[in-house]
Amino acid sequence: MESWVVATGLIVLYLLFTIVLGVVANRRLSGDMEDFLLYGRKAGFVVLYLTVVASFHSAFAFLGSGGFFYTHGVGFWAAGTWTLLVGAITYVIGARIWALGKAFGYITPADMLADFYESEAVRVTVAVVSVLFTILYIQVQAQGLGYIINIATDGRVSLNLGTLILLVVAAFYLMAGGLRAVYWTDVLQGIWMYVAVWVGAIVLSYELFGGPLQLWQAVMTERPDLTTLPGPKGFFSPGMWVGMSIMLSFGIVFQPHMLIRYYTAVDAKTIKLLGATTPIYLMTLYLPAALVGLGGAIVMPGLEGAAADRIFPELLFQYASPWLTGAILAGATAAAMSTLDSILHANMTVLTRDIYQRYVAPDRSQAHYVTVGRVIIVALLVVGYFLTVTTADFLVVLVTLSGAGALQLMPAILGVCFPGGRTLTRAGVVAGIIAGMVTLYITLWVSPHPMGMHGGLWGLLVNTAVAMNVSAFTEAPSPETIERVHGEVERFVYGDGK
Repeated sequence: MESWVVATGLIVLYLLFTIVLGVVANRRLSGDMEDFLLYGRKAGFVVLYLTVVASFHSAFAFLGSGGFFYTHGVGFWAAGTWTLLVGAITYVIGARIWALGKAFGYITPADMLADFYESEAVRVTVAVVSVLFTILYIQVQAQGLGYIINIATDGRVSLNLGTLILLVVAAFYLMAGGLRAVYWTDVLQGIWMYVAVWVGAIVLSYELFGGPLQLWQAVMTERPDLTTLPGPKGFFSPGMWVGMSIMLSFGIVFQPHMLIRYYTAVDAKTIKLLGATTPIYLMTLYLPAALVGLGGAIVMPGLEGAAADRIFPELLFQYASPWLTGAILAGATAAAMSTLDSILHANMTVLTRDIYQRYVAPDRSQAHYVTVGRVIIVALLVVGYFLTVTTADFLVVLVTLSGAGALQLMPAILGVCFPGGRTLTRAGVVAGIIAGMVTLYITLWVSPHPMGMHGGLWGLLVNTAVAMNVSAFTEAPSPETIERVHGEVERFVYGDGK
């Protein structure tokens, strides 16, 4: 049996299973907004852990990361120190966000920030930034899905058609079962993608080089430039390394689909355990990606851009068995969909809660808002598909750009989660975010990465400076609000912490 037949068949079976999970999840829905949007705030450790790590590693884990190792060498694994930051952020900040969400019923990041800074302008600004930059991440996943289906079918299904099919499937089970369906499918996806990446990389290393050690020796002999910093193209300068580490940690954690997950935990212990263990999964998944990318540079040299992104599936089709290739490509599909469904859900939640419910129809039933949320999912599907078929970019560029945008929420979030000293003001937060966005544009497109430091970090620095200076001359939140929110944080940190 030909490889493309096996690969396509396994992907179809996987997609059918996710649809079934969505239907079953739909039968468990209560019709309540918190149930549809937040899993009823009842997510235990295993479910939350697998959905978080699955959302972190997406089409990028299968395509972009291998392609980046192929092009830039081991510097990308060195940049993986961001995974340790993810754990620390989750343990410290994630737990505080959970505590505030439980105490005050927050559903979105904008809920929390608008409440503390007593400003609807803050709500709208945060909601717009959240959606604007995570839509880019929808493109990453949709583009990855299109590549996977195109490769799996040996070109018989076009990139655009494959993207559409998988977007529709993800939208269907999300519309049917809400965040419960997302979490249930992510459990399957998180396990499958991890096993698939490792098995595929190990098999290829033995098939092509005789094992991982022999692969490394071949790279040291034939492409020693891939084993050095800042890498063959000088990409991983100290400034770029710091910038990427911050953006791939704070920048991803502060995206709405990750922040919303903190609200869903059943208790604080779950969040803290999540923070302590998440780096294990994240860091170790880049080891097989390095094997694929570095080995691919020896076996299939000369690839550039999107072609380099496809190194993993290209190697599989040429050197692995049909069944293994099919299982791994189905795992790649799972990887992309685990992040795609999370981002679709988060954007739907933000638009439903922070825009529609707040300003369009504030006094409707819970069932009404659930219905509107489903309509918004369809709209996001259309936008995501349009972006995918009209633009193309290196996957890691889109990932870091998305992170750079979300990073501009950092000063405002830290101002809520860490009591003490003079707090930021509503004017300071809005001015800082706007200044950060302008700086982001300048340092990414007008004069890219000044002094070798990523534009996202420049945006954060300007954002913080403007926010602090404007806050020094404008009205702070009321003492009552500061005491209510910061008091809750202090009770959580210094009290029983439950």
